[in-house]
Amino acid sequence: MSLALLTPPGEWGADAVIGNSQRFGVPMGYGGPHAAFFATQDEYKRIIPGRIIGVSEDAHSNRALRMALQTREQHIRREKATSNICTAQALLAVMAGMYAAWHGPKGIKAIAERVHFAAQQLNTALNQLGYHQRNTHFFDTLRIEVDNDLKTRIHELALANSINFYYDDQTVQITLDETVTQKDLQQLIDLFAEAVNQPITFISPVIQQPQLPTHLIRVSAYLTHPVFNAHHTESKMMRYIKRLENKDLSLMHSMIPLGSCTMKLNAATQLIPVTWDAFSNVHPFVPLNQVEGYTQIISELSDYLCEVTGFTACSLQPNSGAQGEYAGLLTIRAYHAANGNSHRNVALIPDSAHGTNPASAVMAGMKVVVVKCDEQGDIDFADLKSKAERHAHELAALMVTYPSTHGVFETKIKEICALIHQHGGKVYMDGANMNAQVGLTNPAIIGADVCHLNLHKTFSIPHGGGGPGVGPICVNDSLAPYLPKHPLIKTGGKDGIYAVSSAPFGSASILLISYAYVKMLGRKGVTEATKFAILNANYIRARLQQAFHVLFTGENGHTAHELILDLRPFKSVASAEDVAKRLMDYGFHAPTLSWPVVGTIMIEPTESEGKGELDRFCEAMLAIRKELDEIASGEANPENNVLHNAPHTASVVCADTWEYPYSREKAAYPLPYLREGYKFWASVGRVNNAAGDRNLVCTCPPLEAYASVAQEQE
Repeated sequence: MSLALLTPPGEWGADAVIGNSQRFGVPMGYGGPHAAFFATQDEYKRIIPGRIIGVSEDAHSNRALRMALQTREQHIRREKATSNICTAQALLAVMAGMYAAWHGPKGIKAIAERVHFAAQQLNTALNQLGYHQRNTHFFDTLRIEVDNDLKTRIHELALANSINFYYDDQTVQITLDETVTQKDLQQLIDLFAEAVNQPITFISPVIQQPQLPTHLIRVSAYLTHPVFNAHHTESKMMRYIKRLENKDLSLMHSMIPLGSCTMKLNAATQLIPVTWDAFSNVHPFVPLNQVEGYTQIISELSDYLCEVTGFTACSLQPNSGAQGEYAGLLTIRAYHAANGNSHRNVALIPDSAHGTNPASAVMAGMKVVVVKCDEQGDIDFADLKSKAERHAHELAALMVTYPSTHGVFETKIKEICALIHQHGGKVYMDGANMNAQVGLTNPAIIGADVCHLNLHKTFSIPHGGGGPGVGPICVNDSLAPYLPKHPLIKTGGKDGIYAVSSAPFGSASILLISYAYVKMLGRKGVTEATKFAILNANYIRARLQQAFHVLFTGENGHTAHELILDLRPFKSVASAEDVAKRLMDYGFHAPTLSWPVVGTIMIEPTESEGKGELDRFCEAMLAIRKELDEIASGEANPENNVLHNAPHTASVVCADTWEYPYSREKAAYPLPYLREGYKFWASVGRVNNAAGDRNLVCTCPPLEAYASVAQEQE
């Protein structure tokens, strides 16, 4: 917000800049969730972590936006990966973006000036009362010098007026925002006047000049894109948001069968408390006696998660599954260091593991040694044993996913964990697949020492297009002393590692969602959810296994809560990507594509879907199998067919010319259910990925676009 008035860092030579989006309309939520922004000079764009939205084009030469970079190094440079990002706070970034779109550059500047001028008014009044304010130049924060007696007096008066300040040894610190009114300012001045027994000073609402160095005042333009200059009435903003919503295929339309993502129902009852002021408008560092409700929820949720995992202690601090991996590995390193084994730095990781696993290990200062998997997708026990023995002196941990990344329960999992312990290491269990464990088994039973839990998966926090996420870690007695601490709020173990999040309990406000999920379902309900998740996956397996090869199954021919269909036998006629794109024509989001095995799709229906939705998905897949057969038999053109041309957009289907050798109906309505309200129209056709990778940055429209926006507003 201050950069609406101050010269931006890029203009005075900074190479990289980070910032928090909370000031752009996102509630504090006792610490989160908030989106952090990271920007860098153009020369570094190819080495930054995470994702960039870039410009490409589709098969019909229409402009298309796509994710570039993503998490490429997790899969290409696994042993050297340094980015373990799996959860971007996308939903919060959207909220901040909409805040900027609604207010526009003029509105944002007005807000920044309102904040700054309020701080100036308060500063002037405090000077009149005889206080010394340390900050010669300031935007929104004042530091008032006080002795201990005066600080105590101010503290007492503040609490009596339901006001919190920040106190250190010699100052009281006050930060204002745009919600502060003249009445609020007068209340603050009255308080400080009473503290020194001075006459009450009345403040003038007269706007002043910025209390900033002249050479630092911003003169460059910002928020110049038309989107920030076109939606300043409620009707326009409402319609803009609706147009964007129409582009998204979400759970509102159909099941999201993304394997290893667990896109389950997020019940309205769970979500409502997040909107309550008592939870959303709480600063993360308020005194604990002012957040007894939060404290109770955090304590009870921690207990529930410990009971679910079979462990004894929990930290809710990590803000994503990947951050949970990082925190869990740091606790393992701290454990080894405390026992005189700082040299233990080798992490054994199966080659089927999530890409975040090796990246997290590298970030935690460990050396990654990859363990092979066998043809059934299980860890190659002989290879694991060989490498555990070879690295016995420096073995720190094994990172293992259970059920495995291939969607099966490994029968040797207890032997695997025991082997690692035998050689002095700890077992980190990746909790991505906990939706197949809750109530039936747990990490403690199999012999693990620590695991993270994706609350945005198993415990039903919305994914939000990539976030917010929460990735708490649960540990056994041996690791409990090393859970992450926080410099301002007491939490973590007695010998805990440093904080892994700026807030003591991470994205605290959305813990309410998982808390409600567990409270409403109870012990029986969460167990039933697990059973139905496994049942649903195996129902799909049973319906599709004659048409598609199910790549991995357990000893009894079953899968866990997800399954992998092998599409490689069809590669001569169509690719796995063709199948994924064609599913959009049938009204479904694609399953996880080409991971953990290239040329496959991984399907996870979750417990939220009933038999009708599962059947609809199976009907779509069986129809696609027929389309594959039509290409193979020569009935369909081998190059110009519904699979290669998918998805078919409304503009293509409605065009005056139709140059395809199949009907419009076959393209857009291949099954009857699509005419019953299930049709979803993709907004762009097949995207040119190579072009997108070459053009990482979303460039602004030409000047002509600005002229058209101005004419519209007139």
